[in-house]
This record gives sequence, structure tokens and C-alpha cells, in this order.
Amino acid sequence: MGIAALLYGVVSYTIFLASFLYAIGFVGNGFVPKSIDSLPAGAMPEAFLIDLLLLGLFALQHSAMARPGFKKRWTKIVPKSVERSTYVLISSLLLALLFWKWQPITQTIWEVDSPAGRGLVHAFFWLGWLIALSSTFMIDHFDLFGLRQVYLRLRSEPYTPLPFVQVALYRFVRHPIMLGFLVAFWSAPTMTLGHLLFAGATTGYIFIGIFLEERDLRRAYGEAYERYRRETSMILPLPHRNSTDDPPTAAGKTSFRSGTR
Repeated sequence: MGIAALLYGVVSYTIFLASFLYAIGFVGNGFVPKSIDSLPAGAMPEAFLIDLLLLGLFALQHSAMARPGFKKRWTKIVPKSVERSTYVLISSLLLALLFWKWQPITQTIWEVDSPAGRGLVHAFFWLGWLIALSSTFMIDHFDLFGLRQVYLRLRSEPYTPLPFVQVALYRFVRHPIMLGFLVAFWSAPTMTLGHLLFAGATTGYIFIGIFLEERDLRRAYGEAYERYRRETSMILPLPHRNSTDDPPTAAGKTSFRSGTR
């Protein structure tokens, strides 16, 4: 069972990695067979409705499976050691479905004409993806994507949640992964109607997801998380806000980590 769980986790992670890399080319209109603005364009209004349905399907799964109540019921069916890998796998497959069935809507909303301006926008695009990926390693990349869980199962060791260490970007931003995605999704030198739909819908979902996640974290960690919320910006990397009402955490660390997606 331990070897099977490990293989399942590795396969799920590999599919995630492929979908993540494809997403870069998909949003950036390069390196992949079909991107967000590939021709032929879809016919309106069908294309708009199909794209919105694809985005909504991913958002629904991504949030619903992240809630503690769902996980409690889900792990009565799926072993706890592969719960995270299963979540990663389903999310990745839904992303692949979105890439496959996406209907480009190519009407231009705005365009940056100057080479210098386009180069700057491209630089922000790559910076966004770098922030998103590097932020996963600032917590625990392999726990976040299920590999640590299946490795511990292979060794017959119990899973223990890792404490969240308030380090690097997490000292200034509570959700740097989401910050990276927002920068990447909106950094388009040519913004089409389809890309605007994608960026706008994912932005709305990100803030809804943050609301749900932080609600769960407040319930789980109480005042410790409330203090972190008061002292640290949600998205924008603003200077750290000192809380005069509460004692500082030891060594700049908090006693919690995000248990939601």
C-alpha cells in the first residue's frame, strides 16, 4: 500500500507539474499548441459561456474540496495519505480540460504598442510566475502537493502538519502565491476579451478563495491567526504592521500553517 500510494503521489505531482508549465504558455500565448488567444476564435456568445463554465467548474472543485468539512467526509473514502494527491490530480485534470476546451475570444481590449512597454509587461508576467512558484517553497512545496504525505506513508510514519514559518514574502504578504498569479494573469501586452474574462474571473475566485481560507484559519487557530492578519497585508507587499495590543511571536514565527488550498 505504501509503494502504491507513493507511485500515485508521484504521478499526480507529475500531472500537476505538466499542467503548471502548460498554464504559463497558455496564459502567455507561447510555447504550447493552444493558448488563451489561439485561432480560430470561438463564436459569441457561446464561447463566453463555455469559458465561464470551465472557469466555474475549476473554481468550484478547487474551493469545495479544500474545506475541512469536505475533507473529513472525503477521507472516509480516500486514504488520508493520498487525499492531497487526489486533490492535486483532480485540479490538474480540470485545468487540462480548461486548456483543451477553451474558446478564444480575440477582440482586443487594450494593447501596449511600444517595444519597451511590451518588454516591461512580459517581465512582470515572468515575475508573477516566479513569485507563485517560489512561494510554494517558502512553506513546504512537497507537502503542499502531496509528496510528503505519500513518502511518510511509505515509511509507515504518521503525518504531522508543518508549522507555518513567517519567512521571506510571508512576512509582508499573507498570500504571496495568489499575488504571483494575479501579476501573471494581468500582465498581458495585448489584452483580448477572452484574456480579460480569464483574468477577471480568476481574480474574483482568488479573493473568494482567500475569504474562505481565512475563515477556516480563524476557526482553527483563533487569536494567533487574527494577529497575523492584523500585522500582515493580504496581497500587496506593504511594510509589516506592528500590533501594539499583542505580544510578538517568538523568533518571528507563527504557530500555524495554511491547511486549505
